[in-house]
Amino acid sequence: MKPEPKTGLKPYSTNLKNVPKVGGLSAKDGWVNMQVQFLIDQKTANSDKMLVGWTVLPPGAQHDRYRHFNCDEFWIVIKGRGVMYTDDGEKPSGEGDVVFTPRGHWHGFKNTSDQDVVLVWGWSGAGSLEAAGYESVEGGRTH
Repeated sequence: MKPEPKTGLKPYSTNLKNVPKVGGLSAKDGWVNMQVQFLIDQKTANSDKMLVGWTVLPPGAQHDRYRHFNCDEFWIVIKGRGVMYTDDGEKPSGEGDVVFTPRGHWHGFKNTSDQDVVLVWGWSGAGSLEAAGYESVEGGRTH
């Protein structure tokens, strides 16, 4: 017997041009000049255990060191290069890098080049920023 589909979930698709940029992300909370889009999340796709995002970091932009308490995170550097923050400090990162950060570990990214950096990223275990549990080192704020 085949398992029944999860109630309330249906296949979902979208396009970058149809997804608004996330508002309210402030530098004091670690989001420095970033353009963030939640492509698949709780709000749009009723996905409570996964979120997929797209981020553009113009030259000098960064996501300060932060961590999530309730989800794991991955990102793939699609375009550009910069510095990746980890528990152990900083490490160069560029096109083609695939990074996995388990929940509770510090991570972040800074564009150190003169070109945009594009990241595709996602969370496993949460479908919203509120559910992910977010803490920024520099901002000192916990969500």
